[in-house]
This record gives sequence, C-alpha cells and structure tokens, in this order.
Amino acid sequence: MHGRYDHIVVGGGVVGLAATWQLARRGSRVLLLERFDPGHTHGASHGATRNMNNAYEEAFYLDLYDEALDLWRELEDESGERLLTLCGLVTHGDPAAVTAAHAALDARGAAIELIDPDEASERWPGMRFEGSVLVNRDAGRIHAETALEVLAAKAEEHGAELRYRHRVTGIDRVQDRAALTALTPEGEEIRLEAAGVVVAAGAWTRGLLDGLVQLPRLTVTEEHPAHFAVLPGLVEPGSEEWWPSFNHFMAAADPDSRRGNVYGMLTPGEGVKVGFHMTGDVVDPDVRRFRASDIAREALRDHVATWFPGLDPGSAAEISCTYTSTESGRFVLDRVGPVTVAAGFSGHGFKFAPAVGRVLADAALGSAFPPEQFRIAAH
Repeated sequence: MHGRYDHIVVGGGVVGLAATWQLARRGSRVLLLERFDPGHTHGASHGATRNMNNAYEEAFYLDLYDEALDLWRELEDESGERLLTLCGLVTHGDPAAVTAAHAALDARGAAIELIDPDEASERWPGMRFEGSVLVNRDAGRIHAETALEVLAAKAEEHGAELRYRHRVTGIDRVQDRAALTALTPEGEEIRLEAAGVVVAAGAWTRGLLDGLVQLPRLTVTEEHPAHFAVLPGLVEPGSEEWWPSFNHFMAAADPDSRRGNVYGMLTPGEGVKVGFHMTGDVVDPDVRRFRASDIAREALRDHVATWFPGLDPGSAAEISCTYTSTESGRFVLDRVGPVTVAAGFSGHGFKFAPAVGRVLADAALGSAFPPEQFRIAAH
C-alpha cells in the first residue's frame, strides 16, 4: 500500500469518516487509516444512539447543527437508511442555561416551546422535571451505528479507500506535504505521502501530533453512561415521542452539580441511556478499566431513582467510552501546513459530524478556514 494520495485521514470514527466522505465526493483521492476494526469500542463513536441535541445558546453551534441536520437527511435520502428519529428533546434544570438556549433558538425561529414542569410530567410520565422545560421538536436521536456504516459506504462509493487495523505511528511534514508511517495488520511498517493529512484520532490525537502542531490542552476521560430498563406500561407502540431525548442542566448551587449535567435518549431494544456529562476519570486511552467506579455507579443509580420514575434504577447496563475535551468544551478544527486537525469534541460532537466533515474538507483543500471559534488560536 505504498503510495501517494491527495489526502490521508487518520481515524475512522464518525468525524474521520465524515471528512473522508466530504473529500471523496469532491473528487479527492482519499485514504482512511483506522487502528482498530470498524465499530470498535475503544473510542468515542460506538454504540447505537446519540443525542440530536440543539439546546445551545451559541450561534456558531446552532449554525453547525442546522447544516448537520440537512446533511444527515441528505445521507438518509441517498442511502435509504434511517439515521434520525426526531422524537423531540426536553431540556430543564439550571434556569440560566434553559433561558439562554430558548432565547437563541427563538431568535432563529426554531420549532420550540417552553412549558412548565407539571405539563412536561403529564406528557412524559417516565421523567421528572424542574423549572421551565424547553421542548425542541427538530431534535431527538441519531442512529449512530448505522450512521457510521452509511458514511463509510458513501465514502467508498466516491472512491475512498478505507483501511482498518492500520495504526499510524508517525506523521511528519516533508516540505509542503505530509508523510506518514503506519503498521499493517501483519506488522509491516509502511510509509505514505499525501498533499495533506486530516487527523481525527480522538484520544490519540496529541500523541500523533506532538511536536508537529501546538494543540491546546486536551484531556482524555473515560465516561460511563448506562442503559436502564423502562418500567411496564409506559411504551406507546407506534409513537415517536413517548420518550424524548433530554438534558438536565445542573445549576452551580444544586447539590448534584458536582456530578455534572445529565443527558440521554431512548435506545430501542436496550432501554433509556442516561449519563453524567464529562465527569469520568482521566485515563490513558490504551490503559482503561472499561468499568465505572462503585461511587460513580451509585451516583447514576441515585439520579435515575430521583428523576426517572419510569425507569428501573437497578437495571443499569453500563457503557464505556472516551471523551477528549478542551477546557472550553469547544472543538479544535484548524489547519497547520499540510495537517488539518479535528480534536477536542468534548462529548458533544457526534451530531455535528457531517457538517464538521465539510469544515475539515474546506480547510484541507484550502477553500475556507474553519469558524474562528474552533481554531487553535481561539483556545
């Protein structure tokens, strides 16, 4: 597989696949290298569902969300696969956060409403609410596993090569080009060159780019949401809105704020996914327990027992994934010479992936800079 390419993408999670698709559909000769098998559980993109969540106050996120929503629908049309279930999103808790998101969405004419907690509990008896509840109708969940498969298939349809179990061991700059070394599944070391490289390697980003790109601080944590069984009597067959996706923002004064905000969604066939956002232990991505601490497990069970009367708190089926986070929670999307970086998605990047792929393709091809809020200098 020695050769020269227009672009090499490092990392076959949702962002790497989206960038590969976007580059290939523009006619670039693209090679994707992923160190693990498709759909592996070592990173941040595995699992059946993700929140399609637009409860943001920042215009740059909402712009990206709207673009991503259109691109997910385009991928659905082209593939014939269902990637989105817009079952709605409910956001409650910290009044400042809820008010800010409502104001930003209302100014854009988004499909939203603000209701009181009693009305919310009548609509969704499996959940409890505090304060005003923001209801977003153009939101819900992404069928994440299917999304990865569709992005890979569409990239290959446009001529991209996807190589799994190829671990990139080094990236160098040779004049105005990028040179990579990688190990094949057989352990053979190969060297590849391309006009540019897109690095979307999640928790392994800093190790690959150390000394080549001056990245902001990236912290890798191991997070452990879990699926909880729905109690009998709550399921409404045929209804898309019987259990919406959700955010519970904790105010600083709330005694639960030390546990972090809470998010989740229904995963058909597995239960309702509930997780604390960005509260896991800092880890080396190659040395993980793949298990939450007993204290963390108890905290999640307690939260479910308090806030989800429709779930069985003793039924937790735990998940393990990594977050790679910046201090601000904003993504890192930028280009330095022949290297385009996608990093620091901070646990909320999946839904934006097709639009992020477009941003990365623009940057790699030199046609446009990423939004300034995501560039390295802004961190």
